[in-house]
Amino acid sequence: MNKELKKILSCDRFLSAISEKIEANERITLLEGLELYQSHNLPALALLANEKRKRINGNFVFFNKNFHLEPTNICVHNCKFCSYRRNINDADAWDYSINEMLEICKKHYTEDISEIHIVGGVHPNHDLDFYCNLVAEIRQLFPAIHIKAFTAVELDYMIKNSNLTFYEGLLKLKKAGLNSIPGGGAEIFDSKVRAQICHHKSSTNTWLEIHETAHQLGITSNASMLFGHIETYFHRLNHLETLRKLQDKTHGFNAFIPLKYKQLNNSISEIGEINDIDVLKNFAVSRIFLDNILHIKSYWPMLGKNLARFALHFGADDMDGTIDDSTKIYSMAGSEEQNPSMTTDEMVKFIKDAGFTPVERDSLYNKLNVFE
Repeated sequence: MNKELKKILSCDRFLSAISEKIEANERITLLEGLELYQSHNLPALALLANEKRKRINGNFVFFNKNFHLEPTNICVHNCKFCSYRRNINDADAWDYSINEMLEICKKHYTEDISEIHIVGGVHPNHDLDFYCNLVAEIRQLFPAIHIKAFTAVELDYMIKNSNLTFYEGLLKLKKAGLNSIPGGGAEIFDSKVRAQICHHKSSTNTWLEIHETAHQLGITSNASMLFGHIETYFHRLNHLETLRKLQDKTHGFNAFIPLKYKQLNNSISEIGEINDIDVLKNFAVSRIFLDNILHIKSYWPMLGKNLARFALHFGADDMDGTIDDSTKIYSMAGSEEQNPSMTTDEMVKFIKDAGFTPVERDSLYNKLNVFE
């Protein structure tokens, strides 16, 4: 720990103690995490989170070249926070055929694209075979691309409807060409909060079981948390602790993505959105608490570019990808990034302007290009 940081923290006994734990690579407790959330010393939280980030990832900020494929926004669930979901007969619903999705992939694919990210609604009529065929067709078209596909909520529905175990269903998808799964659908793990905002959705235990099973099969995954709605700091910490315990067991999470609730076009819009200070505080606490998940993602299509840049100074070390205007999930919820897309040059400049070293990565965080 450098002398300047120690001097800044010396006036706050608690934060000074946390800095000593970071220096000694000691894990912070739930109670300490709660005190971090309750701290009003935002500059000190940033310093602590950045110290933790530097110890794990140095001055690197990662990104990849990717695009999204969203097969449908038709969904059997009706989560109160969701602005994306539509009924099957709604005018603005979509439901692409496999051939249509392959054409979308061809439109966005270039030789330097390393990942396709596939998520969508839980369609009542699409089974496991439908999605295995989709993955297999994409794999045939683009043999080298990393296919990251289907949240645990999507997997829960398609696998159970095929009368298979999660192990059997995930193995089938892996044989078709699936490489990893995204972190969506976690929302907040607390059962009482879930009962209020997404009571029909897959349970916490189901989400955890699917990710643990994927890790056992060598399918890595991301983890996420939807925050800024009706949850409390305690609920957030319980969520982080649950992820930290599973990571201790499986070591299968690549990254953690804090996802801010956006208020437009959903049934709890009246609660509004939390302020940027709370967003940045959440990034800092997540980085300090999740000592065993190596990467914290500042998902710029959700945060907006300006806030995403600030998050890099609060422990985040990953910007996700170039996207190529291929996702509607957050634009439909009111994100300022209505057509999210960045070129490689724009991403590199964005990261350098924030004071960090850009690194193009693959989906497993192997370094492909370092832009000094």
